[in-house]
Amino acid sequence: MSDARARVHEHLLDHSVRRGDFTLKSGRTSSWFIDSKRTICSPETMVDVATLLLERIPSEATAIGGLTMGADGASFITAGVAATRGRLLRAFSVRKEVKDHGAGGRIAGALEVGDRVVITEDTVTRGTSLLEAAKVVQEFGATVVLLLAVVDRGGTVGDMARHEGLNFDALFSAPDLGFSYEGA
Repeated sequence: MSDARARVHEHLLDHSVRRGDFTLKSGRTSSWFIDSKRTICSPETMVDVATLLLERIPSEATAIGGLTMGADGASFITAGVAATRGRLLRAFSVRKEVKDHGAGGRIAGALEVGDRVVITEDTVTRGTSLLEAAKVVQEFGATVVLLLAVVDRGGTVGDMARHEGLNFDALFSAPDLGFSYEGA
């Protein structure tokens, strides 16, 4: 395990994982919850998270983003760190609803038609946010080259992504953190 991976792993366990009784976005209950934004946005680990994400991002990618709020931290930090290393990735957010004022639309940020995009998310269980963002990006006129999560707690996103003709990867899985997958 690289030093960056070890630091992020430890931080996730110490600061992001919670045990108890939780209701997930799907309405299901779980004995554990992970708020990986606590690790993604912490100054002691944000560069490590970005470094790990950059290691997984295909060289042809030109932009990174996803559904707001789950993707914002990872997308913006990764694009910023990439820029300091000479790799230019545009960053963007996909709004949950169409904006009815200003320029409108669901895309906010620097996405351009024709971009080759990595759709990211902090934590995924079922992957519906990743797929929703991918659809919006494709309708905008960009190509999705990878779905990439910081944590996969569900274990079923890869199959769902393949069914849609997309590739999925995650930095950490539920078993990496000592838990069983909580599939769809």
